[in-house]
Amino acid sequence: MPAPAPITITPIFVADLLAGGKRMPVYAHVIDHPDARVLVDTGIKELHPAAADLDPRIRPLSTQDFDVGAVDIVVNTHLHFDHCGENHLFAGKPIYVQRRELEDARADGYTIPEWVDAPGVTYEALDGEHELLPGLRLVPAPGHSDGMQVVVVETGRRPIVVGGDVAVWFGELDEPSTEGQLLVRALEPELVWLTHEHEPWRPPTV
Repeated sequence: MPAPAPITITPIFVADLLAGGKRMPVYAHVIDHPDARVLVDTGIKELHPAAADLDPRIRPLSTQDFDVGAVDIVVNTHLHFDHCGENHLFAGKPIYVQRRELEDARADGYTIPEWVDAPGVTYEALDGEHELLPGLRLVPAPGHSDGMQVVVVETGRRPIVVGGDVAVWFGELDEPSTEGQLLVRALEPELVWLTHEHEPWRPPTV
């Protein structure tokens, strides 16, 4: 019998932001699973006054060589504006988010509300861990936000994590402090993809 198709993860550069005087990348991640194509986070839609102080330079998915129609499922790790800006492209597709995150995002001042509840966008609101597909789990990882979640990809070896902003930079996983960061480290992952780093974090070698 042929070996099962592997699960692959591809980062897509969608923007950068000015933070602390330096440009900080913004990535979405595509998980190609044998049963579906999953997009984790959707980047930034357009320039918006709420984000002007971060001077975003945007490469929207809608302007890239990216087949929006080939995406079957969307996962929002959380709903800050740089993670949900192009949710509108996936109206009619299931978008998975933790219920706590969705409730917080609909409160004043949390994010850009019209990007969250764009016309036609519907959410699958979760209350805790959820098996999305065989070998793909959504796991709450609070810290950066109370409703933060990560995607755990089982590879048959050590898992790979698509972590969103569970950590914004590598040092936060080197010395974890939040519940979500501690959870990710406890998984003993092979690597962790983050939204604001060009390369995946890898655990330190002993």
